[in-house]
Order: sequence, then structure tokens, then C-alpha cells
Amino acid sequence: MNETTADLKPADATAGTWVDHVPVQYRPFLRLARLDRPIGTWLLFWPCVFGLALGAIGSERPFSSWHDIYLLILFAVGAVVMRGAGCTYNDIVDRDIDASVARTRGRPIPSGAVRVRTAWLFLGAQLAVGFAVLIQLNLFAIEIGAASLLLVAAYPFMKRITWWPQAWLGLTFNWGALLGFAAQAGAIDWADAMLYAGLFFWTLGYDTIYALQDADDDALIGVKSTARLFGARARDWVLGFYAVAFALILAAGYAEHAGWPFTFVMLAAGAHLLWQVHTLQIDNTENALKLFRANRDTGAIIAAAFLLSSWIW
Repeated sequence: MNETTADLKPADATAGTWVDHVPVQYRPFLRLARLDRPIGTWLLFWPCVFGLALGAIGSERPFSSWHDIYLLILFAVGAVVMRGAGCTYNDIVDRDIDASVARTRGRPIPSGAVRVRTAWLFLGAQLAVGFAVLIQLNLFAIEIGAASLLLVAAYPFMKRITWWPQAWLGLTFNWGALLGFAAQAGAIDWADAMLYAGLFFWTLGYDTIYALQDADDDALIGVKSTARLFGARARDWVLGFYAVAFALILAAGYAEHAGWPFTFVMLAAGAHLLWQVHTLQIDNTENALKLFRANRDTGAIIAAAFLLSSWIW
């Protein structure tokens, strides 16, 4: 591996990140874990926050104790390492597909910056950290967390067998809503199940937007996605997914008797989702990436709704 290969960036990499300033030999591993592109970590972390806050609301107490903060830190660390582990595993499985797509052929494995055997060892190290985080939780939460590995293991193969790989990602990426609630309450109730369902539809929407970037390349190599399935009607489908997501997340809060701040702030989240749909250009890859990344802010607004509701009665 020469310096040029080690520093090769995927086409959608963000320029000028902190990864560009670390020693060149470490950059491929940081990019393999997507630490230069934190949007996926945010999208994995926010459902954890929602679940943690909803668990506090259901217990009729504010999300403010030292135990709450400790859980929040654990889930933040877990989101970073498990998102990195998921990306590493996905890139190992998809290395041949990634080499055929313009946006991804610069990723560390298809570019040759990281060997497959080394990537497996890196994956094991990340999973070890994730396991260390998981065992800090109660037994029920540990069982819930372990169950998510089945979804993670199957995800990279979904684009080969179904037009709905975004649905599988929705099941996988929002598991933190169940895990966060379980860490607080030692159980899962109907409100949390509704939250998980709502987040499933949120992911269907934003990942369809993300998949618009690769629709042409995916068609050439036979990879399936909702972006290809919906075609020119992608905007209508995203609007439908977002509408269902908004309704179910709102219902989850109401089921746990969230107060008026929850409704007020959720209206802002709904407006942000509508803005995404209104400005979506299905044939513009830069627009798709921008709107996909905007869901970090959507998640922050929803988190604020839950947290404010736990603080103000």
C-alpha cells in the first residue's frame, strides 16, 4: 500500500475533515469505519436517545440523573463503534459491488488500501468495544442488543434479493430505540414499539433519498433499491414514508403522556421533513446527499422534543 492508495477517498467523502490530518497509514481504517462521515453515526445514535428519553417519560421522571447521562455516553460510544463495525462488515461483503460503482470504488477495501483479512481483524476489534459497552446494561437490554446482530449480518445481502433493502436498514438502524428503552425500563412497551415503527418509516424515507445517488450504477450492476423501484415517483413515496413516521413518533409520545413541549417541537420536525420532500431533486446526486445528511438535524429536533417533554410537565 503506497501513500497515494492509502489516502484515496470515495467520491462522496467530505473534504477537509479531521481524518485528513492524522498520519496517512491510519486514514484507511478511519474511513473504513466512516469516521470522516459522521452522518451514519448520528442516524444510529438518535434512535438510542429517543428510546432513552421515552423510557424516562414512561417512568414519569425527567431525563437528568447521573445514570441517564452515563447511559447516554455508553450509547454514544456504542453508536460510533457499531456504525463503524457495520460499515466495515458491509464493505467486506460488498467489495466487488463497490469496485463497480463510481461513488464507492475509492473505499479502502476495493481501492486496495486495506486488505480483506485486515478488515476482518479491524471488525473484530470494533465488535469487542461494542460488547464491552453492551454488558454495562441490564440483562434484558443485553439480550435485545445481541439480537440486533442477526439483522446486521443479513443487511448487506438484502440489496441482492429484494427491492426493499431500505426496509431492512430501517429494522436494523433503529434498534437503538428498543435498546435505549430497555436500558431504562428493563422491558419494551407499546409506546416504544410505535416509536420503533415510526423510525422504520423515517429510515425508509431518508435511505431512499440516499439511494437516489446510485440508481444509475445500481441498474447497470443489478443491485436493487427503493430508489430504483419508485423511479420518478420517489418523491411521493418519501412523502408518504415521512408522514407515517411523523404520525407514529407523535403517537409514541402521546402513549407515554408526553407533554405540550413534545407536540410543539415535533411540529418543527414535521416541517423539516416537508422541507426535504419539497426540495428533493431525484436526478441530482448532490441534492440527494445534502438532504440525506439533513436528517441529522431532523433527529436532533425529535430528540429535543422527547427530552423537553421529560423536563417540562
